[in-house]
Amino acid sequence: MLAELSIQNFAIIDALEISFHPGLNVLSGETGAGKSIIVGALSLLLGDRASAEMIRTAADAAVVEAVFQVRNNGELLKRMAGMGLDPAEELVIRRSVSRGGKNRIHVNGHPVSLSMLAALGECLVDICSQHEHQVLLNPDRHLDLLDAYAGLAEEREAFGLLYDEYQGVLARLREIEGVRRRRLEREEWLRFSIREIREAGLSSGEEAALKNERQVLGNVRKLQELAGRAHESLHGRDGAVLDVLRGIMADVREIRRIDGAFDLSEANLDSFYYGLEEAAATLRVYRDGLTVDPGRMEAVEERLELLRRLKRKYDGDEAAILGRADEMEQELLAISRVEEDAERLAHEETRLRGALEERAQMLSERRRQGAPGLQQSLEEEIRSLRMDPAQFEILFRPAGNGEAPAVGPRGWDDVEFLLSTNVGEEPKPLHRIASGGELSRIILAMKKVLVRGGSVGTIVFDEVDSGIGGATAEVVGERIREVSGRHQVVCITHLPQIACFAQRHFRVSKALAEERTASRVEVLTEAERLEEVARMLGGVRITEKTRAHAREMLGRAAGGTS
Repeated sequence: MLAELSIQNFAIIDALEISFHPGLNVLSGETGAGKSIIVGALSLLLGDRASAEMIRTAADAAVVEAVFQVRNNGELLKRMAGMGLDPAEELVIRRSVSRGGKNRIHVNGHPVSLSMLAALGECLVDICSQHEHQVLLNPDRHLDLLDAYAGLAEEREAFGLLYDEYQGVLARLREIEGVRRRRLEREEWLRFSIREIREAGLSSGEEAALKNERQVLGNVRKLQELAGRAHESLHGRDGAVLDVLRGIMADVREIRRIDGAFDLSEANLDSFYYGLEEAAATLRVYRDGLTVDPGRMEAVEERLELLRRLKRKYDGDEAAILGRADEMEQELLAISRVEEDAERLAHEETRLRGALEERAQMLSERRRQGAPGLQQSLEEEIRSLRMDPAQFEILFRPAGNGEAPAVGPRGWDDVEFLLSTNVGEEPKPLHRIASGGELSRIILAMKKVLVRGGSVGTIVFDEVDSGIGGATAEVVGERIREVSGRHQVVCITHLPQIACFAQRHFRVSKALAEERTASRVEVLTEAERLEEVARMLGGVRITEKTRAHAREMLGRAAGGTS
């Protein structure tokens, strides 16, 4: 249940802290005082979207925090464990929204995502507002309501997972069918491309080597001249470098023979000599190996052109082209197995379709077993809310708007709720016959029936009493009080017939403080409750007769006679 709610800088609320009763909590006050704003703040803690417009003027951020007692909420504790949150008897949710767009959510001090918050919120609070009129009028939601009553949540989840798996197999089959249609053309292109690359005999770095060879072939004469001249200077003519060096080496040996202290190593001179001698030999071999070969130049140009064409076609260098050939070989292998895959997936599709139909049949049977109970319970509840001639029916029809059932994401059933509120009238779809006041009572009846076995701890009724009054409003109040015997209820109302059943009564008001409007909430004493109910009965001017009427209502609601 909701134990504490703290709101800061949200809409016209400056700062509020509210402690709630385990039973029926009523919030009353003038229109525009901020009652529904409190519900909006609570909705933020249940996963609603946030915007900077929610932040109070001149404030940087809005903060909403709530404390829930969740000791017996097994589904919530299970979801917390699945999210990596330590289950606890107390749950603290804090959410802040800043003008800069930062949205921080913490559960028991741990940051969580909006989707995680929404999943937890489903187990904490059920907000029933006038918006639910549209939900109730929408036939697409009626099947979900029947399944909730019949306790088919686990079966629906299992069916949904199987349906998603089946749709995945169908998508793969469609993909394979497309491959099969394009297979011959694709196979031919792949085989040609692979053969073209493999027969080219590419090697990494080949283009760079060919470009260098082309440059050499284009400058053979010049290279021969340079290498020859260098060789001659080292070894091939009188006064060559090596001849001079040999003379130097002889002189050094003579010096060392005469002066043993002379510090110039013959070994170093020998190293210089043999190095230059090797360089001279290399130059000679290089020069003699250079030949003018027009045929080789032509071959190099053709090879470079082939490489340029392959690079343009396959968009990459030699290594990338070879990698592309490997990928195409894998694709060709996959295409060659397409028939095998198609056959395997066809068997899988048949198996899953059979399993889906079996589960759809089971769901349909469970729904048809649960429908009479829901129909009877709702009819009894609606009649108890002063709609005595009401007849409620649940109409089944095949999903997909066809004569034969078609398996859809929720099975092969569609249902629609029908209602007759007048004697002699055939039941018709809700959106064609129900008035606002009737819808308010139907919603209350629906909540009372559906929450009997639910795990949600708190139900919020946000002004769902529109269109009713008098004795009907008193009966509605009694029913809301009955619901509060099994679930904590927070009820926002303008009707004294409902407010008088409160176990804790809050008055919401707004006032000017420092030239700014701010909402405030106060828990009413018994004397203040009398004045508030009298105000709700009589308006601005409260007479003793109005107070007497209010006192009588409060006494009757409490089970007394005063």
